Amino acid sequence: MKEHQISDILHTYERIPAEICNDASEACAKIADLLVSLVPTSNRKFKLGISTGSTPEPLYQELVKRFEKGAVSFANVEIFSIDEYFPISADAAQSRNRRIHESFLSHIDVKPENVHIPDGSVSDGKLAGYCAEFDTLASGLDLMILGVGENGQVGFNEAGSSEKSRTRTVLLPYKSRKRQAKNFGGELEATPSAAITMGISTMMSARQVVFMAWGEDKAAAVRDIVEGEIGPSCPASYFQKHSNATFYVDENAASKLTRLVAPWLVTSCDWTPKTVRKAVIWLCQKTGKPILKLTQQDYLDNSLGELLEACGSYNKINITVFNDLQHTITGWPGGKPNADDSTRPVSSTPFPKRVIVFSPHPDDDVISMGGTFIRLVEQGHDVHVAYQTSGNVAVHDDVVFQHIDAARELGYGDRCEEVRQIIASKVPGEPEPRALLNLKAAIRRSEARGAVRSFGLDPDTHAHFLNLPFYESGGIKKNARTQADIDIIKDLLQSVKPHQIYVAGDLADPHGTHRVCTEAVFEAIHQLEGESWLSDCHCWLYRGAWMEWELDKVDMAVPLSPDEQIKKRHAIYRHLSQKDIMPFPGDDPREFWQRAEERTQNTAKLYDELGMAEYQAIEVFVKHF
Repeated sequence: MKEHQISDILHTYERIPAEICNDASEACAKIADLLVSLVPTSNRKFKLGISTGSTPEPLYQELVKRFEKGAVSFANVEIFSIDEYFPISADAAQSRNRRIHESFLSHIDVKPENVHIPDGSVSDGKLAGYCAEFDTLASGLDLMILGVGENGQVGFNEAGSSEKSRTRTVLLPYKSRKRQAKNFGGELEATPSAAITMGISTMMSARQVVFMAWGEDKAAAVRDIVEGEIGPSCPASYFQKHSNATFYVDENAASKLTRLVAPWLVTSCDWTPKTVRKAVIWLCQKTGKPILKLTQQDYLDNSLGELLEACGSYNKINITVFNDLQHTITGWPGGKPNADDSTRPVSSTPFPKRVIVFSPHPDDDVISMGGTFIRLVEQGHDVHVAYQTSGNVAVHDDVVFQHIDAARELGYGDRCEEVRQIIASKVPGEPEPRALLNLKAAIRRSEARGAVRSFGLDPDTHAHFLNLPFYESGGIKKNARTQADIDIIKDLLQSVKPHQIYVAGDLADPHGTHRVCTEAVFEAIHQLEGESWLSDCHCWLYRGAWMEWELDKVDMAVPLSPDEQIKKRHAIYRHLSQKDIMPFPGDDPREFWQRAEERTQNTAKLYDELGMAEYQAIEVFVKHF
């Protein structure tokens, strides 16, 4: 079969073709290849539209590298940015103008007169005319490169935007302002209530459009944009009508597309054990039946005839997958001593095991795998927890003042006025004063110590606060990860020489703290290759409070009793600064313990619906090595 025919088959369900890459770096290299091939070497101007935010950051890094190597010049490129807050000055720390100059424009040879960024300082009386002039200039771009939001928004074209919309000012809805508040110190009051944005129709006038999305938190939006119905609830879906649009995604952002959710509906499959499990679970959910009640007709009616041909009778497949899933369940995450471990996910020896739980923030350990953590401690393993970052920016100022006030009331000294002045000196969007960050870090350390102390772990000997330097920027945007971060993790690994390592496997934000922390652990392990203790070490990946591993990927499932779930909840409660008034709670209004409980209870329900034993809750893990 010819290559273009294979490509057409893969895109069967896609109304905008999706190019699925291993990660954002690979995707951005391909987008950079496209851009470089299109930029003319003559004096003809090339009109390029770009967006801001975290999504295009790796693309800008790639383009700057290519410019520095002489692979491309932007001297004849006219650049149009799609949006800006209003009102805001161009040099404000939070402005799109400043951000795009710092990350891209200041590092290439684009001419200042060829840069067009909406001006957030235009007076109200001139705003309508300014938007009309900008719209005329921005119409008919050669290439438009766009990131998309979690709800399918492009620029500040939020849900409800018209397909015919042009460059204009828009009022930002509450949820959008909550998202943007992270750029303004978490203060909703300091976040602009309006913005200037290029319209859908203006963007659609570009000759070619490229979309980008990275991470699981964009997966639903990618599915809706690429495969869903066109409509104002998902503004980017309008681009299904564009004659030359392509979507570049990493595997996590693509995870809800049909060709990954149910590849057998698209083309022939390589029926590995995990693919068979995936298909059977999908079929159970499609038919509403447990595994052992699936019939041959169920397989045939749902495009799984090829699976029957490849793996034999439906009954054999059912029993194999049932046993496979059942063997993921264990009440002994560190291994059961003196037991037959031939079908268990963890070996019985050695016992006890040395364990390190890596926690990106000071509460991810108990939120994400608190039940398993407690069980490892209670079953006698030598468990250490490593809090990779201080988590200082996630403490509200009021919480700091409350602690200082309590110290005064207890007679430990009156520092209230000093702290009040430090808080008052903050500038929205700028790094927080170091003295304030130190207080916030101390609060989070004390909470983490209280949490592990609640279930019997000695925080003086077994809780390690790594304070990785990349995190200590004092703001939302973090420093680059360096070898200094890796060395801190290597030192701990060499000291403990663990048999088990637990690492956050959250990949929702490819530029967020969890991803950086996880990659730092992996790099540290890579640099320690050859160490004898590593040959007896296994790494397990857990998930956070928002998303869970799909059951087809799970290698270990640890059930929790009602009492164990309460112990986990009480450990989460110790993180008082993260209750009720978290600066960055996201769109979910529930507290972390509520999110965590619903997640683990839903997992238990899924196992129950597949025909497994019914548990109160289940925490699940994927084996990395």
